[in-house]
Formats: sequence, C-alpha cells, structure tokens
Amino acid sequence: MASLPPRARKVPFDRVHHGDTVSDPFEWLRDKEDPEVIAYLEAENAFTDEATAHLAGLRQEIFDEIKGRTRETDLSVPVRDGGHWYYTRTAEGSQYGVHCRAPISGPHDWTPPTIEPGVPIEGEQVVLDDNEQAAGHEFYSLGSFDVSPDGRMLAYAVDVVGDERYTLRIRDLELGEDLPDEVADTFPGAVFSGDGASVYYPTVDDAWRPDTIWQHVVGTTGADDQVVFTEPDERFWVGVGLTRSRRYLEIAVGSKITSEVLLLDTEHPEAGFQIVWPRREGVEYAVEHAVVGGRDRLLVLHNDQALNFELVAVDPAHPLDRASWETVIAHDEAVRLEDVDAFAGHLTIDYRRDGLTRIAMLPLPGTTSLEGAAFTELAFDEPLFSVGTSGNPEWEQPTIRFGYTSFVTPSSVFDHDIATGTSTLLKQQSVLGGYDPAAYEQRREWATAADGTRVPVSLVARRGVLDADAPGPLVLYGYGSYESSIDPSFSVARLSLLDRGVAFAIAHVRGGGELGRHWYEDGKTLTKKNTFTDFVSAAERMIELGFTAPSTLVAQGGSAGGLLMGAVANLAPQLFAGILAQVPFVDALTSILDPSLPLTVIEWDEWGDPLHDPEVYAYMKSYSPYENVTEQAYPRILAVTSLNDTRVLYVEPAKWTARLREVGAPVLLKTEMSAGHGGVSGRYERWREVSYEYAWMLDVLGRA
Repeated sequence: MASLPPRARKVPFDRVHHGDTVSDPFEWLRDKEDPEVIAYLEAENAFTDEATAHLAGLRQEIFDEIKGRTRETDLSVPVRDGGHWYYTRTAEGSQYGVHCRAPISGPHDWTPPTIEPGVPIEGEQVVLDDNEQAAGHEFYSLGSFDVSPDGRMLAYAVDVVGDERYTLRIRDLELGEDLPDEVADTFPGAVFSGDGASVYYPTVDDAWRPDTIWQHVVGTTGADDQVVFTEPDERFWVGVGLTRSRRYLEIAVGSKITSEVLLLDTEHPEAGFQIVWPRREGVEYAVEHAVVGGRDRLLVLHNDQALNFELVAVDPAHPLDRASWETVIAHDEAVRLEDVDAFAGHLTIDYRRDGLTRIAMLPLPGTTSLEGAAFTELAFDEPLFSVGTSGNPEWEQPTIRFGYTSFVTPSSVFDHDIATGTSTLLKQQSVLGGYDPAAYEQRREWATAADGTRVPVSLVARRGVLDADAPGPLVLYGYGSYESSIDPSFSVARLSLLDRGVAFAIAHVRGGGELGRHWYEDGKTLTKKNTFTDFVSAAERMIELGFTAPSTLVAQGGSAGGLLMGAVANLAPQLFAGILAQVPFVDALTSILDPSLPLTVIEWDEWGDPLHDPEVYAYMKSYSPYENVTEQAYPRILAVTSLNDTRVLYVEPAKWTARLREVGAPVLLKTEMSAGHGGVSGRYERWREVSYEYAWMLDVLGRA
C-alpha cells in the first residue's frame, strides 16, 4: 500500500498589511536551519520517490536517449582573444568542461583552427579544468572567467554550494599555478583592467543585490582591496566591464526601469569615473565605445521618449550636448533594439521584429558621421528561428561570430565576413543516431486574449502530429516576466518527447519581450494578470485547433514562469492534465512584502511595491498562487526546487504544496538538497533531472 503523503503541521502565524490579515500556518517552513524543516522536505522527497518509482525504467530510457544523441567528447568553436584561441573541451564520462587555449599563428590569423574532439593540438594549454575544481563537491558553478589582456593571468570564481557566492582566484597561466590571491563571497562578473594589473569585481549586500565594485591589485590579499563604487539605492544593482576597445572601464548601474553608466577613460585615469547620463527615473540606456573616422564616439542605446529604444552617437567629452548627437537608428514601433557592438571597422546591432530576433551589420564609413546609417540585415529562410551575435571579443576582428538555431535546426555557429558579406558555418551541434530535421515541423499560431490581443504561440512536433485526426499530447511552456523572451531553439533532450508523439509549444505571453517593450509593459505590475490569462488563451487555442485536449495537455514553467504555473493552476485547472512548476515563485506576495529577502526591493519595479501601496498589495494578493489555493479539482502537479536557491527560496513551493495538499490536490514536491536556482550541476546530473521531469510529464500524458 502506498504511503500517505506528508502533512506539514500548522503553526499559527498572521501577517497584517494595509488593514488586511492573512493567516499563514506554513510560514515556519522558512527556517532551513530547523531540523524539523529538513525532515519534512526529506519526507516529501521520499513520498515523491515512492509515487514515481514506477517511472524508473522510463527515466533511464530517456537518459540513455539523451546520452546516446549527444557527442560527449566534443569542443566549442575556438574564439580568438589576444594571442590565443580559446575553447572548451568536454570528454565522455566527465561532468564538466575543460577550458583550453592554443596560440594564434600570427596577427592576421582569423580562421579558427580545426580541432578534433579528444585530440590535443600543438601548443594547447589547459586554462582551467572544471572537473578538478568540482572534485569532492556535490555542486559546482563557474562564475567569473576573464583572461588578462596580455594573456598571462586568469581571474576565475567558483561556487561549490549553490548560493551564488563565489570565491575569486587569480591563476598565473605561464606557471600554471594559482597566486595567493583569494577573495571570498564575490558575485560573477570579475574583469581585468586594461593593463592587467588589477581585477575589478562585484559583491552583494545582505539582500543578494550586487551593490559594490572593488579593485583588487593582482598579487595582494583580499584584505587590501579598495571600494571603487557603491550603490546605496536598494532598487539598483551594479556590474563592471571593459569596452571592447579597452579604452574605457565601465560601471553599469541599473534597476528594472532606470540605468546609469560611469566610464573611466584609461588614457586619462586621473579624471576618475565620469557619468555619461545622470540617471532619470524610467530612462534606460547602455553605452558602447566606437571610433568613427578617427573620432571617438559613444553609442548610446536608450529609451528616452523611444519605447523600443533608439541608437544615438554622442561626444564622449560632452555626452549631454544634444546639439552634437547623431541619430544612428531612429525609434521604430515595430522594431525593438536590444544591443549594439562596436569594432574597429564595423558595427553590429541585435534587435527583434515580428517576434523574432535579427542581426544587422554596418561597415564603418570613412567619414565621421553615422547619421541615418544603413545597416544590412542577415536573412534566414525558416519561419521560426533565433539568432544573435556572441563570441566577439576582439576590437580588430574582420568577422562577426553569430549563433543560429530553430526548433528543428541544431545550434549552429557562423563567422560572417564583413567585407564579402558571406557567412561560413563553423560548427553545428551534433545529434547522433541519424537525426533528420525534415521529420519535424515548426509553425506559429495565434491565440486571442480576452481583451482582443493576439498572442503568438510557437510549436514543434514530428511531422503529421499536429494535423492528426484526433488531439494528441502537448506540453505548453510559458514564462512572461522581466521582458525575457523565450525564443525557438533546438533541444536534444526534447526529441525524447517529440519522438513519442508529444508536441511542444511556447506561449509568448505578455510580460516577455517577444513583441517589443509594450509587450513587457502590458504584463507587469498592475497589468500582470495579462500574463496568466494570455497563457490560458493559448491553451484554449491549442485545444480549439485540435492539437490537444485537456486530458493530454501539460503546462510547464520555471521561476517567474513557475508563478505563471501556480496562477493558471488556480485560474483554469480544468484545462490541464498536469503542471510542472520548476523553482516556482508561488509565494510571491510574501516575498515581495519583505525587503530583507534577497532581491525584493529590486523586484518592486517589476511587480509593484505591496509593502507601501495598498492597490499593489490587493492586486498581488488576488493572483499570488499561495493565497489563492481553493477547494477545486486540480490537475496533477510536480513542483521542483532547490534547498540553496537564493532567487526563489525553497520555502515558496514547500508552503504552496502543503496548502495544495490540504485541499486534496495530487501534488508532489521534489527538493534538491545541494543545488541552487539553476538546479543540479554537471551535465549528467542535468540529463537525469530532465529525464525525471520528462518521465513524469509522459506519465501524465499517458505515454509512459
């Protein structure tokens, strides 16, 4: 006989805000130092293990499929940086990668070397072996990884707990040894100064907000490090970087809606850091250094009276002098500008139009003007795809590296020659076992929300599945927060669903950024419910089209997408057979009410401030999943979380599932006891986690 599910005891606890009293009898689960809390989580894990024991064979089958399709001994495409080509090797049986480099053949060597998996090349050097760093630890994450401009030193930082506090070290790559330098409790993003004599790195405050930038002189102890910048406003976080030209050291300060950039001119360091544009509430901008016709310019991508952003060029000495500004790319309601990169001879722009990512190039003119410059967009022939520039650290490079993928096209890396306009495929993700992209199809459909808004839905399935006479199993994924776009991309693991006749769809709900800044604005703060109703409309559309039915539809989402899962579970449980909620933000109101919790104050720009605003409080209370669990028939629910998660605390799904169980919901809670927000570490462990979740979904869908 199966065991009875654990029942969390109730401890009276009330919270009162704006005259409203909320009873929260499971708040005691917040104290993870309490042995009773750990015992409860372990009891939940034991119950979940028992309830899913019959899926052990399927889990192993899916794991073997993922492993069998993956070229385990492989390497990334080499990226030139300074005098070396950098790349990462993976080896069969190893959980993590090995970061390597090999010398360039000369200053004009821009063609990546051909490297065979498992075969060393002349002059190859191991820069950092993640497997060695992870040895003896259940969890491992590499945060900072930056090589000094002269190629001699490596700054790297690792987290072996999962709490996102990284220990920074400096390695002498000529000697292959770590220096005595060691700095604990740093945040990812350390970078060398232009001369390589110092490392700049961020740290966090008690609320896990990156708030301070430090300067560490190579060869000294952390005790001697100097504070370069501290941001006191709890809504803002900070980061540090070096422009591609290495002319400026940059400190970026930003909240969800406002930003500020400070630059240190390395040719005139005595002037100190200078603010480009003083922060103005609601104005976001980013800065890139360019040299146009021999003249220094700052390219500023901003949204001042330009909702979807525009690109202007300004004088570094007088960045606020509007008379000297040039409009490089004017604001366009149909085009969301996202990023600009400057090189010695050209510019690139990343943007999105019609819900898809795009990239375009501009060879720099011989003149000093960029006014109304005509960029050339790269064209692709698939109806759905994702493209973006990456791996371009060199100022003088004549090519642009970009990545391309779709639901059916494995991840591909290209170099685009600016002079000739040709793109060369350098590598495409290997899919072993005879993968045939023609056996699958991708398409876009549109759902209509209650207010008439058209919501895009991207789908992929084995050819013929979507056009079958009878509805079939479908997984509908959603996120819808922070202007994060969930773009179509290839997944080796997902083939284990598709090949079992399961269709996969992404609901591009409001709150994301797929259709521009307005798409985000219409799904945050006091319009947040649009995110949830859009997802429901997408599910209804999938059913209306005959692709699926409520008995064969599973919803999936993680983190803020887990909030979406909790909300739709309360809002429209009848539409779903199952809901997979990964590290779900389901106790949102409790968290956003507490400014002492990690990242809460920063989040007020996203969700609103319920602590001080009764309207926001009432609105959040009306949708927060934990507060809105009711006596109704819920679908099967699996909540997955991590004990050391600092972004969405384990207590949220723990409390949520306890309340769901009170009303008879068929819910399971699985807690990783040694992981963070990203879940388990190591590729094999990640494959096992995916296999676990897929097996559960297939069981719900009747395909186990």
